[in-house]
Amino acid sequence: LNVNVGILGHVDSGKTSLVKTLSTLLSTAALDKSKQSRQRGMTLDLGFSCFYLDMPPHLAEKFSQKKLQVTLVDCPGHSSLIRTIIGGAQIIDMVVLVVDAFKGWQAQTTECLVLAELTSPRLIVALNKIDIFTAEEREEKLEQAKRKVRARLASTRFANAPLVGVSACVGGEKVAAIGTTEGGSTATQQQETYNMNALVETLRQELPPPKRTDSGLFYFSIDHCFPIRGQGTVLTGTVLNGKVSVNSMIEFPTLGLERKVKSMQMFRRKVQTIRQGDRAGICVSNFDSKLLERGVAAAPGAVQLLKGAIALVRKVPYFPGKLVGGSKFHISVGHSTVMATVTFWGARELLKQMKTNASAKEKDVTQQSSGKSNNSGKQKESLRGHSSLGGEADMAGLPRLEFEFNQDFIQQDELLESIDGTSDLYLHWAMLEFHTPVFCPLDSLVIGSRLDAVDSGSSSSCRLAFSGRLVEKLSDPPRDATRLRLYTPKERQGVVSRLGDPHRREDDGKVVRYEVFGSDLFKAETNMKPFVGMKLITTKGEIGEIKSSFGTSGKFRVVFPGGTEAREGDALILKFKRYAHDPLKAMHQDLELPKARMATRMEVTKKKRDKKPLATGEIVTLKGEPTEAGKYEMAIVAGLFTPEVNIRDKVGSRVRIPSTQEEGKIAGPFGKAGKCKVSFENGLTAQVGAKAELLS
Repeated sequence: LNVNVGILGHVDSGKTSLVKTLSTLLSTAALDKSKQSRQRGMTLDLGFSCFYLDMPPHLAEKFSQKKLQVTLVDCPGHSSLIRTIIGGAQIIDMVVLVVDAFKGWQAQTTECLVLAELTSPRLIVALNKIDIFTAEEREEKLEQAKRKVRARLASTRFANAPLVGVSACVGGEKVAAIGTTEGGSTATQQQETYNMNALVETLRQELPPPKRTDSGLFYFSIDHCFPIRGQGTVLTGTVLNGKVSVNSMIEFPTLGLERKVKSMQMFRRKVQTIRQGDRAGICVSNFDSKLLERGVAAAPGAVQLLKGAIALVRKVPYFPGKLVGGSKFHISVGHSTVMATVTFWGARELLKQMKTNASAKEKDVTQQSSGKSNNSGKQKESLRGHSSLGGEADMAGLPRLEFEFNQDFIQQDELLESIDGTSDLYLHWAMLEFHTPVFCPLDSLVIGSRLDAVDSGSSSSCRLAFSGRLVEKLSDPPRDATRLRLYTPKERQGVVSRLGDPHRREDDGKVVRYEVFGSDLFKAETNMKPFVGMKLITTKGEIGEIKSSFGTSGKFRVVFPGGTEAREGDALILKFKRYAHDPLKAMHQDLELPKARMATRMEVTKKKRDKKPLATGEIVTLKGEPTEAGKYEMAIVAGLFTPEVNIRDKVGSRVRIPSTQEEGKIAGPFGKAGKCKVSFENGLTAQVGAKAELLS
């Protein structure tokens, strides 16, 4: 049984030395064999080698094989090679994270941890180079290093990952990477190591049961391609999905070519069939190796070209910046990394959906798509598969959800990190418009990065921005974008200015109005025609419909089929949405009018309106001292009478102060200029200059 273990870590942490020490059999690309790697003294490309173990008991329960072949995927560590690191992380079953015990956590260690979280169910941390510490202080220094690493892992699902202190090559960083034989096996000279047996035993115990199945269409990730004279072209890589046998036809979708499998080997051992998880070399004839360095081979028709896609995404917590919609990101799928313009939406709707479906099983998109029409079902089935081996999108915590184009979503300018005051890593929908089309199956794990960002060198820096699951293929992204129902919510508010006749509702006995008149929602010059028929809501949630304008000052008439208990001055709320891709910019509402509720009209006793005042005047003097309540009991009013009127005949007549609605009675004349004294039994709060009216 073959399992693939990724060796990840910061540059110069000793990854290649560790691989050299563990390996017993090397591939054609192992241990920095390239001339450039040796000249620069660093790993520049993926390296592959292996060693063998007896089958661990916890795996023997599920697999019939007696032996375990552990394929080590040696990934570069330099920040400039992050594309290669991402590609390597997607063809593994678990990760060994190598940390320099002396230097501690470094910049690319964080990015490697993120990749492990996205792709690997298990993690082992190898604290390398502990031989740097003297024998006397080694245990103490190692414990200090473990505490620091444990603190870094505390917020991840690897909080309890085993930490093993080792030295892959005592006395030097690059010594172990030198001295391999041309035949592909390790050199006879042995480098001195420390505690490597403990690392191997930990690896044996921690290896998770790999996902292995023969079902599904063949999908092969190619990492190297080279010719062999007299035989053909060899493609080395990892089977990510399905199986293939000798004499089967395989397709190179990026080239539009099909070739027959001539022969296959797994670490120099000839095989007839390779399956998911196997590391192998496939030999084909009549194929120019210069046409392909990295890429994909698959069953004919299994993988189609994607110009764009809709993905379910989540932000990487270590990424420091905001993810703004319409920005360009590097999108990695398998070994391919291309630029794409990304738009985000749906955080609120997905949060609500996930809460609603918390106790239910998530939809299986593959099963649902196969239940549709034969043509679309077969097409979607052929597009689905795996572009990564270990965790896939499931490991990244991305549920299987189906996207619906007819669903409404609030438009977002960026990926939201806080909703209603609560911060979290919220799920989002994202549209990926690839600048260069890619070949990959739906359901694949994608990783969005800002690889052009300046590497700050901080141990917490991270250029990996988000992870995602490809959900929906887009044939024409610009056109498909207009199908998205993205809207901006709008709200206006007016008030009830007048009530219609009261009715007593038959089903609950409440006094309601079926007609009210509103104001302060529209200007006098507003064209009311577009608003007629729109629904309004009261503060109690009652829904009515604008029937017409009322007058010429912007007022309007509203009818409530179910009645309303609103009073004068209560709010009338107009809510609607405008869709981003609607050329008419029309107003849309989801509200529905309630059913009509029967009621009986109530007789209203009309209040007697006060007659027009007989005369008007004003308060000219306040007499006496105010009471404790600040009111006066007597005021002198001028202007109600002419000088020739005998005011004594008017004693007892009513006088009203309109500004305060206070009433008093004439108590007698004051002087000879038509002034009079007015007494206010309940007191007067109006001031000098206030208007006064003679009522009788």
